[in-house]
Amino acid sequence: MTTPNKKRGLGRGLDAILQSPETDITSVDISGNYVAGAIAQIDIDKIETNPFQPRTDFDETALNELAESIKNQGVIQPVTVRKMGYDKYQLISGERRLRASKMAGLKTIPVFIRVANDEQMLEMALIENIHRENLNAIEVAISYQRLLEECKLTQDQLSEKVGKDRSTVANFLRLLKLPAELQIAIRDGYITMGHAKALISINDKSKQLIILKRIIDEDLSVRQVEMLAREKTDVKKQKSVLPESYKVQADTLAKALKMGVKVSRDSKGKGSLTISFKNDEEFERLIDFINKGN
Repeated sequence: MTTPNKKRGLGRGLDAILQSPETDITSVDISGNYVAGAIAQIDIDKIETNPFQPRTDFDETALNELAESIKNQGVIQPVTVRKMGYDKYQLISGERRLRASKMAGLKTIPVFIRVANDEQMLEMALIENIHRENLNAIEVAISYQRLLEECKLTQDQLSEKVGKDRSTVANFLRLLKLPAELQIAIRDGYITMGHAKALISINDKSKQLIILKRIIDEDLSVRQVEMLAREKTDVKKQKSVLPESYKVQADTLAKALKMGVKVSRDSKGKGSLTISFKNDEEFERLIDFINKGN
């Protein structure tokens, strides 16, 4: 829903364009033939790239394939542009189509003409980018973060704009808290978002990287990683809740027995005491020690 405050927030950039005598953006015929809201055929060299384009990596093979398709079929879906001045346009969305059209040798391209300010440009470019099927999870997460920070959206507003549950948006944003090595692994397709969600529960970066290596080397499933993550978390919990007095008693017992002693305890007080013996002689000595205690 558009609010009066939103209208007032269009910014000086758009106001300058609307009021400038050097532009015909407010005229009935804004480009010699076309009005805002029209779908028109525009010279490619009159369209400048989007400075707010959130995507910087374009697969050359995929672009070549799209260029061949455009040569044969033409541009099926118009790109979206905004009017900048007399016969000047700036791309809002559709950079792959624009690049491929240039590669295909096209002189003109079908466009949908809109009027937008810089903030709206960024928002439209990010949202259009998010809905691409070949976008990886990190690219989606970065786009979500930019919408929150640069377009000043709340997570509720963001989830509504992109058509995703708030929990889904939150899960993507959590990926950006992972170490760079894990983010790169997600970006490059070595691990899935499911793997990443399991790794987020581990607070120790070194353990995350150890499991990351195992995922890649052993082709671990998400379920296997979830089990590993739980094991790591349980061990950490056991160590964190073990009282100092338990450690002292375990050390005292180990010295008395001259054997290995290990004690563990969970947050509810349940635990175990493990005494290690090397041979039958040590086992007999342990039994004698216990019997003497009785």
